[in-house]
Amino acid sequence: MEGFKICVVGIQLIYAGYFLLTKIAFDVGMNTFVFVFYRQFAATLFLAPFAFSLQRKSGPPPLTFSIFIKIFLLSLFGITMSLDIVGVALKYTSASLGAATVNTLPVITFFLALLLRMEKVNIRTRGGMMKIAGVTICIGGVATIAFYRGPFFKILLHHHLINNHLQQFQDKVPSTNTWIKGVFLMLLSNLSWAFWLGRVLKEYPSKLLLTTLQCFLSTIQSFIVAASVTRDPHQWLLGWNIRLLSVAYCGIVVTGLTFYLQTWVIEKKGPVFLAMTTPLIMVFTIILSAFVLGEIISFGSVLGAILLVGGLYFVLLGKAKEEEMEITSASCQTQFCDVEKGTKEVINTSKLKLPRPV
Repeated sequence: MEGFKICVVGIQLIYAGYFLLTKIAFDVGMNTFVFVFYRQFAATLFLAPFAFSLQRKSGPPPLTFSIFIKIFLLSLFGITMSLDIVGVALKYTSASLGAATVNTLPVITFFLALLLRMEKVNIRTRGGMMKIAGVTICIGGVATIAFYRGPFFKILLHHHLINNHLQQFQDKVPSTNTWIKGVFLMLLSNLSWAFWLGRVLKEYPSKLLLTTLQCFLSTIQSFIVAASVTRDPHQWLLGWNIRLLSVAYCGIVVTGLTFYLQTWVIEKKGPVFLAMTTPLIMVFTIILSAFVLGEIISFGSVLGAILLVGGLYFVLLGKAKEEEMEITSASCQTQFCDVEKGTKEVINTSKLKLPRPV
């Protein structure tokens, strides 16, 4: 059990580093669309040798034209679009907000499944009521983050590890309109990501090869997007600086390493175990952003984040309650069938004609 805990904490810490390094790269002037292209390119280069070497003996699964089109569309809407939108949103807002809105992913996925009739909610049961309450609380958290700022909190440090990316206090706090745009862009990114999560292909059995192919297609797609909006050739230069570090970290560590860690945890403990630890990303990101960047945190963001976490747990607990009820119902039905079958056997036995005694 300790190994699972360390692994899960490591996954969430890696994601906290992703939000932090990405925000720093954007603050020092890196183009968001170029960043997404380099990130996906680095992930493809990292994953491709492992994918092809592992599939060399057994051979890759057959890839039909229809499956390829599905993978292409999933890469476009679930990866390329999501990463491009979250990049713009992070530039408008903060790393802490990006980490806080991650808690909406399970809720958005559940809401999409409900709209597509892939999920059912019985409001007469405790689990159904908890799900509805979770979605409502999550919506309240989003509204709080977007429209209520409140007082600001600042860590009392005069020198931060990176203290030259912003100069004045007023520069560190985005305007209200900019903040609201960033919040809703972040939610749009999560909606696109939830679409990808909800439609993971079961038709292609090799997960590693599927991830590599998605990264490769996303690299091409993100290059087309970046080339169409970025004309300045200097924006494509990396150098030995924070830009290269951010690209390498996101492409290799986030996409490569966490893929295996998440798959291992989900196979051993299930997806709920991993989802329950998602708020750790927010906690780690807030701490790192405050001490490394000197990031200003508003009371509205803290309150909204608490509501988001509460909504997440309500939905997850409601799901667990419904699954528990389904298992109990199935068990009772099985026992009833066994009893009914035994009763019929007793009745049939009593109807047998016994031989007359001589």
